[in-house]
Amino acid sequence: MPRISTVDPAAGDHQVQELFTEINAAFGRIPNLFKTYAHHPPLLEANWHKVKRVMMEGVLPRKVKESIAVLVSLDNSCSYCIAAHEGALQSIGVSPEEIKLIETDLEKADFTQKEKALINFARKANSAALQVSDEEIGAARTAGATDAELVEALGVMELFTSFNKFLDTLQVELG
Repeated sequence: MPRISTVDPAAGDHQVQELFTEINAAFGRIPNLFKTYAHHPPLLEANWHKVKRVMMEGVLPRKVKESIAVLVSLDNSCSYCIAAHEGALQSIGVSPEEIKLIETDLEKADFTQKEKALINFARKANSAALQVSDEEIGAARTAGATDAELVEALGVMELFTSFNKFLDTLQVELG
């Protein structure tokens, strides 16, 4: 049961209405994550802009970003984000079987070595940031990752780590 209510899309102030219109255009609905952030419109705006910049722009393929979102959320036990981003992977054509591989045996999933290195790098940074070694960063670079791609992968990890904590603390339901 959620600990706080979501903001009704019809009840928000003008700033919230504009953001909800943009979010709805992007997703075909307004996820409860954003309806909850709407209690503090500046935070809703900041997080929506961050989602657009991190998830909808950049050089990493969407499949890589969505996979980082799922795996970080699995590591953080955030059922909301796991379900939401498994759905996002399916919406871009990733089969349920491949999603299972991504979650259980990334080495067998359909990614390049560079993409696997970036996903593993982001996942390690989430679970043990101070234990990421120079060798691990070097391995990602050897696989072809640029500094910009390393930062972008970490940006996805950072976004979902914060969403995981927010959603779990308030027990926001998928919707």
